[in-house]
Amino acid sequence: MSRQASRDTAPEVAVRRLLHAKGYRYRLNVRVPDMPRRTIDIAFTRARVAVFLDGCFWHGCPQHATQPKANAAWWRTKLDRNIARDLETNEHLAESGWIVLRFWEHEAPDRVARRVASTVARQRRAKRQRSDEGER
Repeated sequence: MSRQASRDTAPEVAVRRLLHAKGYRYRLNVRVPDMPRRTIDIAFTRARVAVFLDGCFWHGCPQHATQPKANAAWWRTKLDRNIARDLETNEHLAESGWIVLRFWEHEAPDRVARRVASTVARQRRAKRQRSDEGER
């Protein structure tokens, strides 16, 4: 398990390249506020958008997840904890005012990048609109 990439996976890099090419700037592997040892893969801190690109095996993709046969009970417990941790992280970020976007590693990077870009743009517009209303 220690050899598994947890950062800079091929799907992450592909999405990041597309976002950067569109002019979006972001932070990588940002710690989740008040949750030690948890990080956001791609974070738009001002817009408060958190993007996670989850591996099918490790996070329980309904289409592609597999169940190991050797030591099955241990693996089931471990993978179930990963899923529960993802849900807890989503809830914590949402309560803190973040928009959470989760994608599977098998999703097309261009589709993911488009959805992220539209969400960030929408959040930026809303924030700008709120600040304009506050000036009046």
